[in-house]
Amino acid sequence: MKHFNVVIVGATGAVGQELIKVLEERNFPVKELKLCATSRSAGKVLFFRGRPHTVEVTTPDSFEGMDIALFAGGAASKEFGPAAVERGAVVVDNSSTFRMDPAVPLIVPEVNPEDVKWHKGIIANPNCSTILLVVALKPIHDAARIKRVVVATYQAVSGAGREGIDELTAQTKAVLEQREVKPEVFPYQIAFNLIPHIDVFMDLDYTKEEWKMVKETQKIMHDESIAVTATTVRVPVYRSHSEAVNIETERKITAAEARRLLGEFPGIVVMDDPAGKKYPMPLFTSHRDEVFVGRIREDNSIPNGLNIWVVADQIRKGAATNAVQIAELVVKYGCLARG
Repeated sequence: MKHFNVVIVGATGAVGQELIKVLEERNFPVKELKLCATSRSAGKVLFFRGRPHTVEVTTPDSFEGMDIALFAGGAASKEFGPAAVERGAVVVDNSSTFRMDPAVPLIVPEVNPEDVKWHKGIIANPNCSTILLVVALKPIHDAARIKRVVVATYQAVSGAGREGIDELTAQTKAVLEQREVKPEVFPYQIAFNLIPHIDVFMDLDYTKEEWKMVKETQKIMHDESIAVTATTVRVPVYRSHSEAVNIETERKITAAEARRLLGEFPGIVVMDDPAGKKYPMPLFTSHRDEVFVGRIREDNSIPNGLNIWVVADQIRKGAATNAVQIAELVVKYGCLARG
């Protein structure tokens, strides 16, 4: 088997460190691994397959001789993504920089793997909430064509990075010790609270996070006629996003048929036993790669409607695992070399 030189940009962040784990766990054919980050993190030592790797400062020359560049997200993608492509690396990018560029494929491997074949050097990893959503939508759309989706998300603080995790911990301690809470990462106190506001407000008073779910879902599903509306909420959970999803289809699908379709689809675990009080929760889905679906039931208010509850680890399937799966597709389809 051929092996490949891989560079991770943003290696010291939550997603970057998860990328290292996933590459090792999935036994990706790595010949040489290079770890890069900002000057603030340079010199740190991280381990891959038991060997120490010293983090370097990211520069355009970091991509010389690299086959695949995994960007963990942030401003580095815009600054260094084109430089990586110029030096022959295929970029898999976790940031939002290139997602809606019509020349850049936006990939969820279970949903639209073939799109990898037309990349021009950069492949975008979708927003974490979108990834979880479209995995659950795909088998239903294929069977009955989805007309409309209404989704409300319950997003863990780790979606805002290590700073979000630290803020929840610090605020929880402060509240329990009856000390003053000072929000810094989030606009309001997140401990013992919900904040219906993720990212900046945009058109029609929807947030950027909500518009991402609309536009990215349509692009990934290759169907701009699917009507999507979203409300994204930050919740005081450390890890794993949850989504309440209402689906309207062209033909009726029963709850039993939906359970079967979802259960047969790769990457999905159906956890749906109301009598036994079994349903997906962040507590049991964290550090897993599957998308868990439960609370599957017919919508009593319309003829062709379904309600489902979707939960998955947004750092794993919503970011790092999906990115490595994309890299696996690049290798599988032999599309490292570009025309």
